[in-house]
Amino acid sequence: MLAPPAANPALHDTMPDDQLMLAYAAGDTTAFDALYARHESALFRFVRRLMGMRLAAEVEEVFQETWMRVIAARQSFSPQGASWRTWAFTIAHNLAMDRLRLSGREVAFYAHDEDGDGLEAARLFSRGLVGGGSAPAADAAHPSAEELAFWRAAGRRLLACLDELPDEQRSAFLLHHEEGFTVELMAQTLEINFETVRSRLRYGLKKLRGCMERYLSVLERRA
Repeated sequence: MLAPPAANPALHDTMPDDQLMLAYAAGDTTAFDALYARHESALFRFVRRLMGMRLAAEVEEVFQETWMRVIAARQSFSPQGASWRTWAFTIAHNLAMDRLRLSGREVAFYAHDEDGDGLEAARLFSRGLVGGGSAPAADAAHPSAEELAFWRAAGRRLLACLDELPDEQRSAFLLHHEEGFTVELMAQTLEINFETVRSRLRYGLKKLRGCMERYLSVLERRA
């Protein structure tokens, strides 16, 4: 039996995700550590936002199950087709959606303006609803207290508005606007019709704009 290749953690920072997964499958456990460190925050954030406030207590379980699926599939993983990141986020998406369906989750409003990182969510707000780059408050060298307060409030409001969306529309918005999935990639990996993805994005964005109208009107007045 061949011994696993010697681990070389110094190379991990520059290795693509797919190569790290192949190295892990070959016996380099530190390659998995590098993958986990690289994607832990983004995957956890995605699962948390997709599952919403009502199932917040189950987010950690779904997050851990995602990584357990990754570990279980290490020998069968193939870098052909979707990238490792797309593959991993698809696993997380499917697990979270299954949990939402089993919960019988109803669309409801949860006023959690005081929860979460408002400035982090504000970046999503500015990309998905306003267009352009990150929130001005996050980019400005010396943002005023008023600017910071506005973007924190806008970001927290967005998290509450996301909870109001139907699960499929919330998923489409997060994958497209936060994780950078194209419509084509979403249709392929989630195995749904291209037009269905576009429809979920369009209706979800329309509802979010309505929910965020107060903040969008402030930005329009500033323009």
